[in-house]
Amino acid sequence: MRVVRKQRNSRMCVICGMDNVFGLKAQFYTMEDESVMTLFSYREEHQSYPGRVHGGLITAMLDELGFRAFWVHDENTLGVTLKLETKYRKPVPYGVQLKGVGRVIRQTPRFVHSQAEILDLSGTLLASAEIEYLKMDASRITDADFHEEMCYLLEDGLAEIE
Repeated sequence: MRVVRKQRNSRMCVICGMDNVFGLKAQFYTMEDESVMTLFSYREEHQSYPGRVHGGLITAMLDELGFRAFWVHDENTLGVTLKLETKYRKPVPYGVQLKGVGRVIRQTPRFVHSQAEILDLSGTLLASAEIEYLKMDASRITDADFHEEMCYLLEDGLAEIE
């Protein structure tokens, strides 16, 4: 499947922040089927039990994928999570590359409903979520300049991701 464009990264987000030493530094791509995709790895510091990623960090990635799926359609609108239901299907390991995928299921002028998944590279589903968001103006979410925070557009030459 072909990449349509690279989405921006932030400075300090725990999932996509390029300056956050504790974060994943995940990069997200808008795909030709209108999904969003990332290849990423958790690290040992993200564990709960040895060998397994903490469920909160799994859910945080699913949440990020869900709204970034909306950014496939409108990169300038923000939103806040209203409801998120995670299903943990298999232990999520750290230290290996994983794939995250998000898709918008439906949207209205005020709401977005998405699905997100984390898979291993053989395609085994490790965790999934259904998420609902309320679209909201950036000024109602933060006093910070959203465009200044979302300042990184890293080009890595990635043209196709399976």
